[in-house]
Amino acid sequence: MVMNVGVIGLGLIGGSLARRLVHNGYAVTAWNRTPRPYDQARSEGIHCVDTLAELAAQSLDVIMLCNPLKAMPSILAQLHEVLLNPKVTLSDVGSVKGMVREQVREAGLADRYIGAHPMAGNEFSGFEASDPSLYDDALWAITVDEGSDLWRCAMVGELISRGVGNRYIVVDDDSHDRAAALISHMPHAVSTALINQLVDDDNRNIAAALAAGSWRDMTRVALTDPERTRAMIDEDAENVEALLRSMARRLDALADALHEGDHGGIAEFFAHGQAFRDYKAIERRHAGHDAAIHNGKEMTLALEDGGWQNTLLESARRGERIEEIAQTAHGYIASVVTGLGLHNIE
Repeated sequence: MVMNVGVIGLGLIGGSLARRLVHNGYAVTAWNRTPRPYDQARSEGIHCVDTLAELAAQSLDVIMLCNPLKAMPSILAQLHEVLLNPKVTLSDVGSVKGMVREQVREAGLADRYIGAHPMAGNEFSGFEASDPSLYDDALWAITVDEGSDLWRCAMVGELISRGVGNRYIVVDDDSHDRAAALISHMPHAVSTALINQLVDDDNRNIAAALAAGSWRDMTRVALTDPERTRAMIDEDAENVEALLRSMARRLDALADALHEGDHGGIAEFFAHGQAFRDYKAIERRHAGHDAAIHNGKEMTLALEDGGWQNTLLESARRGERIEEIAQTAHGYIASVVTGLGLHNIE
């Protein structure tokens, strides 16, 4: 079915999502904290409203919360008062899921909530920076807990697969937040540390003049609005702290090996991640395709009441991608594509 979708927040992520959904034939109603992006959004076919009550009064199937996390408690409190249709599902695009689920629970809306996080973005912000192609080839993580409804999970999955044109995985909040800290939040901190090191160096102007591809690639995300990055890292503080301390130990060990002339230790440091280099080599050889599912096989997973969450979590751990969760005469099934997975690289 073609859904009616509400989007709260027309920044980079929400604006790009709304534009892509409209492009793919979905009806989108949006509310933003200020009406500044409304003229441009309306020109893109997005129906904009002035209040959350107006948004909630629409015949919506899903509401995507694309607002900053700091605004979430206030917005959820307002939705609790005006969102009368119990069939409307709430989802979001935040990079931290455990905190959002707790906020949704405190607002009395937990039974409606299915978390989501698109692995898409850049260092820019605002509707003027939005671009439907931001979601090209993006993988989403849907997050659920033991109380989540399978039919709501399937609905959010359908929005992702048909409305946005992406594959997804389904995991629990903790697994998502640890993984997001590893591949997004901690790298933002490390990238920022690099530019901090540069600006404090006496030879900063010489170094900046010599900086080329390696520096550009390592510091791109440090160009993000620092308040946005600070908030993202602070919201996942426990996981980021643990990773930074682990990273510091690795770098200390390398520094010690360099000081002591321990060539074996130096070699081990640079060889340890070879499995990831092999993984990326396959990706380069198959440019234009999803290397993670190269030569993957399509298969189906039966989703049983009381255990479907773990079935999908284990699927994600195997490196599989979900194309669709559908209801059949015998219950729900997930259509997945088997993945390569780092552990399967020879």
